[in-house]
Amino acid sequence: MDLKDLKIERQPKQKRRSSNPWPLRLGILAVLAGAGWLVWPMASKFFDQVRLPQVRTFLVKEAAPAAAAAVSGTAANGYVVAARRAALSSDVPGRIVELNVTEGSIVKKGDIVARLFSAEYRAAWQQSEANLAVANAGVTRAVANFAVANAAITEARSSLLAATALRDEGKTQRDYLAQERTRVAQLTTTGIEGIRRQQQADRDFAAATARLSSLVAGMDSSSARVETAVQRAKVAAAEVAVAKSQTDAAKAGRDQARATLDKTDVRAPFDGIVVLKDAEVGEVVSPNVQGGGNARGAVCTMVDFDSLEVQANVPESALSSVTAGAAADIFLEAFPDDRYAGIVDRIWPTADRQKGTVEVRVRFTQRDDRLRPEMGVRVVFRAGDAPEPTAQSGIAARSIIIPVEALVQIAGKTGTFLVERDTVRFMEVKTGDRKSGRVAIDAGLRANQTIVVNPPTSLQDGDRIRIETQ
Repeated sequence: MDLKDLKIERQPKQKRRSSNPWPLRLGILAVLAGAGWLVWPMASKFFDQVRLPQVRTFLVKEAAPAAAAAVSGTAANGYVVAARRAALSSDVPGRIVELNVTEGSIVKKGDIVARLFSAEYRAAWQQSEANLAVANAGVTRAVANFAVANAAITEARSSLLAATALRDEGKTQRDYLAQERTRVAQLTTTGIEGIRRQQQADRDFAAATARLSSLVAGMDSSSARVETAVQRAKVAAAEVAVAKSQTDAAKAGRDQARATLDKTDVRAPFDGIVVLKDAEVGEVVSPNVQGGGNARGAVCTMVDFDSLEVQANVPESALSSVTAGAAADIFLEAFPDDRYAGIVDRIWPTADRQKGTVEVRVRFTQRDDRLRPEMGVRVVFRAGDAPEPTAQSGIAARSIIIPVEALVQIAGKTGTFLVERDTVRFMEVKTGDRKSGRVAIDAGLRANQTIVVNPPTSLQDGDRIRIETQ
């Protein structure tokens, strides 16, 4: 075996070249820079959280007139109510057969709002009219009888006068014949007259005496007839009085029946607007709900819009700021930008112990068609020497209202810190009225700016801040 074939050939050893370290160093630095660039925002945020002051901010907005007015006066919530409000019904129960109104209907005083079924009441009224006609006829008959009785009195008295005259005439004739008989008797005694003459004189006297007795009897009969006629006249007068009393009773019955019939017509007691329809045609209404479980108590409800006023509940603690006759500003919740002028009309003599409030009524001095009963309002009671609000005074226009905690004093100047990104800038402001932790800003701020509330005492103009998150 030839061992030469098993020999391993070796290459000659080459000399190793020296390596450059800078590429590696640059790569490491690039990696570190990239990592720093990625980590720096988080680190910066961490440092800011540790180092920068955290503040609470407030977004400035234009306040509604109601809020602006509340800063300069005592404010209370309330509702629009009607001093004159009526639920219309009838004094008699009945079924509605005609309904002439609906919600929003304008009615005048005396207008017929609804009619109830009235056939039986109308029949009773017609019967009372007939009874009155009968009573009037009775009066006419009694008056006629009285006239006849008075005529009989006149006739009887005339007869009495005639009988009296005849009696006087008969008495005169008898007296004459009595004297004649005495004279004849004397002449007969002396023989001048005869027996026949004496007898004739006696007969004439006897006849005159008898006729006088008859005339006296006739006069007594005439006198009795006069008395009878007088009594009949008294009876006739009494019958007239009775007939007239019956007429008065019939009139009263007629008036009562008419009044009952009129009650079936539900009429408006004053000018106003229907705000609620409580029943429909065919339903039974009863003033005391006596018509059964399905009876209604009223046909409709109406209010006098001229009597609209504000019912406000003023806290007892603020009652000293409210006086009768003082001016007030009224803001409807539906139209908060518009002011209505008002005057405190009356203050309730009692308080609500549960709510701790006193009811105050405010009268509108100006009204428009937007007012509706039960609308929510905000009332601001102005002091007695407060000027009348105008657009220039800031009450009728929108104003800037901020929390009092946002104000700071720097170098004798009043201002607030205005937030610009993450930096604050001191902004001098002109303040107005202050109340309930709020202050009106007359100049220096505008809407949509952000300010700092309760800034730290160390905060200075130009400092960076950290805004508190909600």
